[in-house]
Amino acid sequence: MQDQGSDAVSMFDRHFLVERADNQSALQEAQRLRHQVFRLERGILPGHAQARLEADEFDHASHHVILRQRRSGQAVGTARLIVGGWQDGRIGGFPMLRYCAPGMLRDLPMGTTAEISRFALSKVRRQGGACMDGLLRYGLMRGILRISLDLGLTHWCALMEPSLLRLLRVAGIDFAPLGPAVEAHGLRQPSAAAITRILADGAHRCPELYGFVAGAERTACHRRWGSGAGHAFHGMAGDGVARADHNRLAQARVQAA
Repeated sequence: MQDQGSDAVSMFDRHFLVERADNQSALQEAQRLRHQVFRLERGILPGHAQARLEADEFDHASHHVILRQRRSGQAVGTARLIVGGWQDGRIGGFPMLRYCAPGMLRDLPMGTTAEISRFALSKVRRQGGACMDGLLRYGLMRGILRISLDLGLTHWCALMEPSLLRLLRVAGIDFAPLGPAVEAHGLRQPSAAAITRILADGAHRCPELYGFVAGAERTACHRRWGSGAGHAFHGMAGDGVARADHNRLAQARVQAA
């Protein structure tokens, strides 16, 4: 089984790459793929019919990731990291708050939390069955993690499908529920994760998959901050406090702001 996992990871690296959508052309490519996935394949979000784009007001407060096939250069997946959720010292700019009470995010640190959203993988491009499908999703998380470390983020929040949360948990990327699931174009779970804890503890859950998603980033983090659990991460508390943050988040419930 381990050899099969190694083969799958090697196949991913041979055939796919993850990159940042850092210009307008790349952003529109991500928006076209979102139109294909969310509008044409799943029929759950409106799009711009003429431009064939799925875009909203949060795109320009976001950092976007694109997953490509190396040979063709075609985009097969995308996700975004919204960093503009805190306005005038209050929570205001996260799209998940359209479905959840603002009080749900009260324990997250202001300024170093971002929302993961528009996690899209085209079924037209997927090849290799369930194993490769899972690796493509892990590949998107690899890009999200790299951007998060570049920005000095410490926490993620998200509205995620339960199946995606289970898949990420296998790789040691553990999100804590913030409250009951909500209806948001299908059942979605409000969740949050402490990046510091993922970097500290994820390798114990499934070393191979975790190494695929976060190995290089974990090594870079250790070079910068040291390997001890109590070292700081971008000015935030280390693993001990990150664990406490995670436990508090796991106990959080939906409350009005």
